[in-house]
Amino acid sequence: MGTNKEKKCPLDTYQFSNQDPLEELLDQLKEGQFSYSLTSKQKLSLLRTLNNNRPAFAIGEEPLGKIRGNDIEIHLDVERSYPPILRRPPYHKFWNLGRKFKKINELLDMDFIGKIGNNEIVEVITTFLITLHYGKSRFCGDFRSLNNYTKADRYPML
Repeated sequence: MGTNKEKKCPLDTYQFSNQDPLEELLDQLKEGQFSYSLTSKQKLSLLRTLNNNRPAFAIGEEPLGKIRGNDIEIHLDVERSYPPILRRPPYHKFWNLGRKFKKINELLDMDFIGKIGNNEIVEVITTFLITLHYGKSRFCGDFRSLNNYTKADRYPML
């Protein structure tokens, strides 16, 4: 007692007779394991419970299970209901800028973000550096395409 490592017994070592209706379930659960601390009666009870509640589990061709009645219908409006939200960048203290630009340069080196020109249009929600005409860059996130799909009383994550 007191150890985190519990001994496991593979399900395929637990034998059933050929007439047992749980044999098919046992074949599908061979990758799982029983704890050695379970008795044979407890193992059989567990398998019967799993079989009785079979529709709740993702098995084979039904990746989400067979439970019906909880289906969700999602309607996505694609009409723009308001202009993109304008949000000014937060003020950064001068001594923090060096650390921020260092992180931005790391993201650029990893190709996680990219640089674009000041007149280029990006069609996806993305984070990037805008190269301004006087040689400096500005770190931005373009959420215009997200704004096209959000309702008027909802706002995109910034």
